[in-house]
Amino acid sequence: MHLPRPLRLLRNATLPDGTRADVVLDGEVVARVRPAGTAPAAAADEVLDLTGFVLLAAAADPHAHLDKSRTWERISPVFGDLPSAIAQYAAYADAETRESIADRSRTTALEMLAHGVTAVRSHVNFLPGPDPLRGVDALLQVREELRDLMEIELCTLGDDTVADELHEEAVRRGVDLIGGAPHLAADPLGELDRLLRLAERLGCSVDMHTDEALDGPLTIVELARRTAGWTDASASAGHCSRLGTLPPADLAPVVEAVRAADLGIITLPITNLYLQGWDAPVATPRGITAVRALLDAGVRLGAGADNVRDPFNPLGRCDPLETVALLVTAAHVTIDEALALVSHGARSVMRLEPAGPVAGARAEFLAVKGTSPADVAATADPNRRVIHRGRLVSSTDATVTTASWSRITERQVSA
Repeated sequence: MHLPRPLRLLRNATLPDGTRADVVLDGEVVARVRPAGTAPAAAADEVLDLTGFVLLAAAADPHAHLDKSRTWERISPVFGDLPSAIAQYAAYADAETRESIADRSRTTALEMLAHGVTAVRSHVNFLPGPDPLRGVDALLQVREELRDLMEIELCTLGDDTVADELHEEAVRRGVDLIGGAPHLAADPLGELDRLLRLAERLGCSVDMHTDEALDGPLTIVELARRTAGWTDASASAGHCSRLGTLPPADLAPVVEAVRAADLGIITLPITNLYLQGWDAPVATPRGITAVRALLDAGVRLGAGADNVRDPFNPLGRCDPLETVALLVTAAHVTIDEALALVSHGARSVMRLEPAGPVAGARAEFLAVKGTSPADVAATADPNRRVIHRGRLVSSTDATVTTASWSRITERQVSA
């Protein structure tokens, strides 16, 4: 295993605008960006040649479930909607151990890193049995193991039966945020109030699963109202599928309330495309939130992959370019907008500093072999370089071998 390699110069990279540049690093920060071939020389082991690579800001994933990942084949669940997935995971969860959770979570986190994700926020469930915090401890272990390679934030996830004391103990052990799914509770607004009061008492930010349905009442307006005045903590809402089904006249005031409160919104296309719409086999509605309206209003908006190969989503490649493709196809955003949602937007929701090939930005990069952002988004080429805190933390080089072939000319055919 190689240690992270500190870098001072990224040479001859293709920037998103098509220009080629040398990017000079000063530790964890971009010092300056110069035309290709004009940056001062650096020691050979501090230079990364990016000829033929497009240099992007590294991706971030603001909503993951590392603890549940890769359980699909263990559980063998039936395909189905959100209530089915919740029930099937709950039936399995008693078999989970700290070791099994850590092993699967580590594998998933490293796969995300190899694809260009250098910051992850993962929700973590409280589990049945005598040790309900074994999932918390497993993810704290993985975060410590990978601390030199990527940032991992952790957020509690419990239903309305989970006592405040469990959330408090999770935070005491090192979990960063308070979370839950108030819209699924018997008393949604009461559960939201409980979790927000708890977060205020503990001095924590919150990240709520919010209105993950195609119909029914909203909790997001109350979440925005209650957190609008927060100065020492932040709030974000994941899923928000219900916004995608509101008529424009009803949606507009909700979006404005979200914008005014500076509430971060996280869209999760692959999981919500899978989970929503099972009861409507004809003209099936989709579960994605109102991405275009939120973007146009200037809301703090990011995108993530959510569940990976578990009852909530049987698929997932841990690749932000998979999320980009789904956003372009299903949310009708542009390629540039989609790329921004998995990088700049995701970092903004997580309240991380801006990153990318701009002087003064954090030295967090994803370089993908290709000619342009559109080319990279279309091909999702596996050849990648990932830089975290100004250090090379992952490289992937793929080899394609094709059997020889010959072109038959018109003369050969006629002969």
